Amino acid sequence: MSSFLGSKPFGVASKAKWTMDKKFSLPSFGAKAGTVKKAGTTTTKPAAKSTTKKVVGSSGTRSGGVGYRKYQGDALWLPNTVRPEWLDGSLPGDRGFDPLGLSKPSEFVVIGVDDNDQNVAQNKKGTVEAVVQASPDEVSSENRLSPYSEVFGLARFRECEVVHGRWAMLACLGCLVAEATTGVSWCVLGATDLLIGVEAGKVELDGASYAGLSLPFSITQLIWIEVLLVGGAEVYRNTETNPEKRCYPGGFFDPLKLASEDEERAFRLKTAEIKHARLAMVAFLGYSVQALSTGEGALGSLAKFADGLNSGKAL
Repeated sequence: MSSFLGSKPFGVASKAKWTMDKKFSLPSFGAKAGTVKKAGTTTTKPAAKSTTKKVVGSSGTRSGGVGYRKYQGDALWLPNTVRPEWLDGSLPGDRGFDPLGLSKPSEFVVIGVDDNDQNVAQNKKGTVEAVVQASPDEVSSENRLSPYSEVFGLARFRECEVVHGRWAMLACLGCLVAEATTGVSWCVLGATDLLIGVEAGKVELDGASYAGLSLPFSITQLIWIEVLLVGGAEVYRNTETNPEKRCYPGGFFDPLKLASEDEERAFRLKTAEIKHARLAMVAFLGYSVQALSTGEGALGSLAKFADGLNSGKAL
């Protein structure tokens, strides 16, 4: 009987202990906690769950008011992405865009085969002894058609992007100027003249002209002149073995000394150039799609689009 009576206080103490343990096992959600009294026991009431979301990946802030706003931080091509380790942001306009890993340095795996016996019918595969990373891109003046040692290298990709972007900027501006001054579409082959080449035949018969002035050359002669001049310039450029000077030669090509003295200013100008180059390449792709779909040049397609907006049928 005494043992039975003595067990009741023990049971009460156990219940209180269980309640306190349960109280401390409840999760804390970071807000102020209240108390609720129930059956003479004080327990903690959990607060509302916080909705703060942690941002992972790229981060940065913008400074400035309305108009130009300077971005502070690592600006990536897509928010909340991780920059590849081989794109460290040292190149102008580097936004960490390489989803296919095309510019990733080549790696070679060394497999040990010293323990193999050529007289045995079957040998087990060797273990990986080392992983060797390819050396940075090297430029050789001996092979002028393919001067880079690494075809899928970052340096070669950057050079191709800069060169194609400069051509695209000239082409986009040239299309607009030529159409505005001559009234002739830039696209030699329109959508309806894809196999006939009416515009090309017109130039061949009537002669070439520029800005309203007749040129004393046929279209065949103009093609050869372009091949010799541009091809000669490319052959001369491929004699340069410095990857930086291959893209930004300076000197005669920077007569105003805009990017030859201040390195920080030069980097900003290079970044602005590559941004405009990328935009121009996308724009010329748009020119081509418009020419195939409407048979018009840049200004003609723009006029059709404006008429569609006025009539409510832009697309």
